Amino acid sequence: MPDEFDVIVIGAGPAGENVVDRAVRGGLTAAIVEERLAGGECAYWACVPSKALLRPVDLAGEVSRVPGLSLGEIDVAAVLARRDEAVSRYDDGGQVRWIEGVPAEFVRGRGRLDGPKRVRVTLSDGGERVLTARQAVVLATGSTAAVPPVPGLAEAKPWTSHEVTAATAVPERLAVIGGGVVACEMAQAMHGLGARTTTMLVRGGVLLGRMEPFAGEMVAESFAEAGIDVRTNTGVVRVERPEPGGKVTVHLSDGPPLEADELLVATGREPATGDLGLSSVGLADGAYVEVDDSLRATGVPEGWLYAVGDVNGRALLTHMGKYQARVCGDVIAARAGGDELSAMRDLTDHYGAPQVVFTDPQVCAVGRTEEGAKKAGFHARAVDYDLGSVTGAYLLGDGYRGRARAVVDEDRRVLLGVTFVGPGVGELLHAATIAVTAEVPIDRLWHAVPSFPTVSEVWLRLLEAYGL
Repeated sequence: MPDEFDVIVIGAGPAGENVVDRAVRGGLTAAIVEERLAGGECAYWACVPSKALLRPVDLAGEVSRVPGLSLGEIDVAAVLARRDEAVSRYDDGGQVRWIEGVPAEFVRGRGRLDGPKRVRVTLSDGGERVLTARQAVVLATGSTAAVPPVPGLAEAKPWTSHEVTAATAVPERLAVIGGGVVACEMAQAMHGLGARTTTMLVRGGVLLGRMEPFAGEMVAESFAEAGIDVRTNTGVVRVERPEPGGKVTVHLSDGPPLEADELLVATGREPATGDLGLSSVGLADGAYVEVDDSLRATGVPEGWLYAVGDVNGRALLTHMGKYQARVCGDVIAARAGGDELSAMRDLTDHYGAPQVVFTDPQVCAVGRTEEGAKKAGFHARAVDYDLGSVTGAYLLGDGYRGRARAVVDEDRRVLLGVTFVGPGVGELLHAATIAVTAEVPIDRLWHAVPSFPTVSEVWLRLLEAYGL
């Protein structure tokens, strides 16, 4: 007979774990299925290891700006060892124990939908198990790196975010295809850790194209000063790698071919739904799972299927997946008790998810860009301020460069979006997230007095620039 639980979650990354936690808190039983490591992509091959690799490079930049301090060469072996420690040496025993302590049942294997409320699991030991859900099945399988259909690219076995964050050595010559967050962060990490040449091949005209234009421009300036070669408006037409693991040759749309020892592809993500059994419940295999604001999949009769995190395509960020999961778990528990909880909905996605890019300078933003706000029909006005002019920023080091932008809804006098660029600005973001999400009137925000001399004083300066 099949095993039965109130809730079954496929995918034990941060989103899946949070669904289980909230559902069990709500009085339900739960099982969670994971083929690889409990903790997911973020813990082992993305957020955590990438920041462990970037931190020494970031700190070296800070030290270089402070007179009286000096720093020798970065000990790459020590950095890689700390990265290994940060990812628990790819051992998920601690995460499994946490899941079992929720308590929930952890099932190691490949889970697939097998009709309404049924999950068929191919167990890691070769067996099979069928699970059925009384209330809900939740998809939390995340996303995988997309590899463009460039001739020879897939055959060249390039690095993706998965391989670069797990690297055991730094290549002498690194080529990076892409200009987004992963491309920028990992180009800087590898270059700062010793890559002799790092070349970024960017199809568009700017780095970080989804953010305010000045963000990508300032990062590109910093990269150029560090010796990273950023080539915008550059297409890749063919890739050759005759020997596995050997030299790679990248043929470009303009100019001579580029030779490198390793090639990183960071051109986006795609949902991990190709082998999830979506067609067994009437959905398209390989597609994002469209959800409503309670994270329930649309187009599935009886409303028993939910999707959280990258798999629904709303906001491909770990913290947003965890937020959605908390909402989802609470909704499922409430509905199981007969309460629709109409007020319990995913709201943050509609404002614009907060995000930090951990380059030097850091880039962080929440809400809409100026262009995005105007396209959405808002009567928007952007106000900028030079972060380097704030006393607190000057005290952090010579030559501090940064910029802040607030996008204001002129009709309601609330913030639609905020962007900061500068060393260490990631810690400024949560105040902006509160202001944007809570729609704090700027007239009230003016009374939130920042401490002197901190970089946070930029809030006062932005409001003064606005005219308050």
